[in-house]
Amino acid sequence: MTDRVVEGTGAGESFPLDFTAVEGNMDNFMTQIKNLAQSLYPCSAQKLDQDMRLHFLDNSSATCNDGSPAGYYIKESKGSKRWLIFLEGGWYCFNRQTCDTRYQTMRRFMSSLKWPRTRTGTGILSPQPEENPYWWNANMVFIPYCSSDAWSGASAKTDQSDYAFMGSVIIKEVVNELLTKGLDSAKVLLLAGSSAGGTGVLLNVDRVAEHLESRGQGEIQVRGLADSGWFLDNKQYRSTDCHSTISCDPTEAIRRGIRYWGSVVPESCRQTHIGEEWNCFFGYKVYPTLKSPVFVVQWLFDEAQLTVDNIHLTGHPVHEGQWRYIQNLGNELRNTLKDVPALFAPACLSHEVITRNYWMDIQVKGTSLPRALHCWDRASSPRRCPLRLIDSCPWPHCNPTCPTIRDQITGQEMSVIQFLKHMGFDVAKMAQQQGMDAGRLLGMLNNGN
Repeated sequence: MTDRVVEGTGAGESFPLDFTAVEGNMDNFMTQIKNLAQSLYPCSAQKLDQDMRLHFLDNSSATCNDGSPAGYYIKESKGSKRWLIFLEGGWYCFNRQTCDTRYQTMRRFMSSLKWPRTRTGTGILSPQPEENPYWWNANMVFIPYCSSDAWSGASAKTDQSDYAFMGSVIIKEVVNELLTKGLDSAKVLLLAGSSAGGTGVLLNVDRVAEHLESRGQGEIQVRGLADSGWFLDNKQYRSTDCHSTISCDPTEAIRRGIRYWGSVVPESCRQTHIGEEWNCFFGYKVYPTLKSPVFVVQWLFDEAQLTVDNIHLTGHPVHEGQWRYIQNLGNELRNTLKDVPALFAPACLSHEVITRNYWMDIQVKGTSLPRALHCWDRASSPRRCPLRLIDSCPWPHCNPTCPTIRDQITGQEMSVIQFLKHMGFDVAKMAQQQGMDAGRLLGMLNNGN
């Protein structure tokens, strides 16, 4: 065999690869391969840096609650015209007392002073195709949540106010900066978020689309992905005072919050609910007013919803009244989702999913979430590619692909049957109501039917 020459495109270097050497000395050949790889390294160095890097906003007037600068993490993907902006979740606070408590106990959600320089993307933010088969190569942007206002506020910190609430302003400023980093030539911008970030998507997706249009970028297709942000303004299982974020009735917390935050809500929703703008924080009320396409991901038994409804599943078997309330919650949620065409709603007890590393494992009717999103993304025919995926089985965790449940005291994994028994589920009684024997019902539960 003769020498082969690989020409270096830039400096005109050449690297003779002597294949005859392979027969006698594998080490020598591997050294040659390493030399070649190192010569090509500058081209690929950018690809090897997988983490998102922190940038503080140039516009210093857009701040976190405590006045520290807001910012975003970014991993650019130069060849891609797809951008994913993710809004972090993390509850909210709605008056001086709850915000002071939050500042003492959850400061990273109110201040940027201790944010790490880099973040590793997981789930839909992962740069690994094995974990994120359809979006791994997109430009990834993660906006940390430090405004405590469900991404709705537009009020700066002043001498009279203790905190700034600038969630909606932060999103707008991040978009402005991204236009200088390649967003201006994007085809698709997916605004995604989980929990309070999912609510933030519903509140901001049309505003982002309008803002891009006003900047002469109307051809960018803006879409929303709201994960675990579709809350209900339902009646609590047990009414409590509004002393803390998690015990306060959701409607009352948002009513107080809107005034405290100086919130802005989507204009068409505001006009539908003049004087009652708090309605626009609840998915089933704001969704019908939106112009941008939005894909909704929602566990039918959402842990955050149960928490604000004063159902606490820690360590104690659930009473029959609570059990009925939990089942009823699933039915109520199903009803509010009936007109949502792009939907992934598993019958699981959980909260948040799109940035979890197990997000590919959950299925509804045999279709995974990444696959359903890909169908929606590509506007495929619903016959070949289902977009509206909602479990019809009636109990928490009746879907066998639900995330693992752990006993909150021992940390041990629980099977579906152990979990249902722990929750006070009477198999014999339920089987009788369904007109079948208990053994058959247990078999169905195990198989997730």
